[in-house]
Amino acid sequence: MSTNEIEILLVEDNPADLDLALYALRHNNLVNQIQVARDKSDGQTKTIPVVILTSSKEEKDLVQSYQLGVNSFIQKPVDFDQFRQIIKELQLYWLVVNQPPPARRSSA
Repeated sequence: MSTNEIEILLVEDNPADLDLALYALRHNNLVNQIQVARDKSDGQTKTIPVVILTSSKEEKDLVQSYQLGVNSFIQKPVDFDQFRQIIKELQLYWLVVNQPPPARRSSA
């Protein structure tokens, strides 16, 4: 992977929401590689920014998410056009504005 390429790890437990998220990411010309997982318990993924996109309106979910170390908590809009706009804004922030930590070097 070159320094200009960004890989996205998408963690989703609902197949329909996974399809919707992948469609929205691809529809916005996100040409980066997307990996899909059902959980993110691997220690090597610790520096990956975590964005929760959820339909939950529960304050306890918001609080618990930040206690577990998420970087952003976003309530999913019901309207598909609004959902696409959120994906576009996330793409702009995380792939252009945000400065990620340097890539981990594997030990030889």
